[in-house]
Amino acid sequence: MISDIADKRKFEQAKLKVLTGQHDPHGFGTLAEKTLHAVMKQYYVPDEDYHEVPIENYIADIYTGKEIIEIQNGNFGHMRDKLAAFLPKYQVYLVYPFPHKKWNVWIDPDSGEIVSKRKSNVTGSVYSALPEFFKIKAYLTDPNLHIRVPLIDMEEYRLLDGKRRKNNPKIGSHRHDRIPIELHDEVILDSLADYRQLIPYDLPGEFTAKDLSDALKIDPYLSRETVKLLYDIGILARTGKNGRAYVYRLYDEI
Repeated sequence: MISDIADKRKFEQAKLKVLTGQHDPHGFGTLAEKTLHAVMKQYYVPDEDYHEVPIENYIADIYTGKEIIEIQNGNFGHMRDKLAAFLPKYQVYLVYPFPHKKWNVWIDPDSGEIVSKRKSNVTGSVYSALPEFFKIKAYLTDPNLHIRVPLIDMEEYRLLDGKRRKNNPKIGSHRHDRIPIELHDEVILDSLADYRQLIPYDLPGEFTAKDLSDALKIDPYLSRETVKLLYDIGILARTGKNGRAYVYRLYDEI
């Protein structure tokens, strides 16, 4: 069964197993499998007999016989059909590994040499991940859906194989792989009560997206997306406007 506690030691073991090639490289669907995806499967369920299991006309990343675990590195839109098929019958854990600290590494595709390596000035959080949730908004209130957002320090390797510009040779690159370094934390969203925890308790009873941005010290865009998502799934209610900005309140406090 999937753990509710981030286990950094277990994560390190999963990472080393994949990076040293000790996992089965010949399983169904693994030929194009990226490193981060493989590590997360090993982290949650090391027994590969449960990996890549046909179920409900789809291939589940992991099926333990009791629950389905899907690792999604982005574009939740691809999950809608699977969720529609899985959720009526199974407990589904949707795992969205998200960069906490990230180093961008640009690679020359011909020589394989590192052209540049630079640490991103953005530190990721669960709020950074929330905009993707809109693509599966209709399923977020389903009691069979459980979301995990592991926040991971990682290196992102990009191939410089597109059209380049002299003033910026990194234009035209595409993401080749992501190599996890360390598990920083894991955010658990099992129920609407967990989404409620995304609103700090020290906010005033009524607040705007800007108030949330100031309290959390996050980008205003992310705070706007957060309050909109929480409004859409019934965590927040709108009580009026302050100028052009909506004023929100936790729904059960209205």
